[in-house]
Amino acid sequence: QVVLVESGGGWVQVGGSLKLSCAASGPTFRSSVMGWFRQAPGKQREFVAVISWNGGSTSYTDSVKGRFTISRDNAKNTVYLQMNSLKPEDTAVYFCAASDRFSKVTTTYKIWGQGTQVTVSS
Repeated sequence: QVVLVESGGGWVQVGGSLKLSCAASGPTFRSSVMGWFRQAPGKQREFVAVISWNGGSTSYTDSVKGRFTISRDNAKNTVYLQMNSLKPEDTAVYFCAASDRFSKVTTTYKIWGQGTQVTVSS
């Protein structure tokens, strides 16, 4: 069983950057697909980015393409989300999650972290 803990959230001005980290424990991290999702107040949780087990494949939601980068370091059991050129609409709680398939669908992810708040202020 993988346990996920996010960190790196905080407050940032419009146009700023943040790097989120998701530290994983458990024997199956290195074979897991990892995703980042976010949930803004009053909205459903939405897909942000996904990375394959070896980092060879990534995919992003259209609104973050060119601004966000997902990566992973299997030696450190950690997945990252580098967020640049942040906008107020990026404000949300960000979650990392683990899956056994390369997917953008929330329900295919069975293991979730507790989330980290990102607030982008103008």
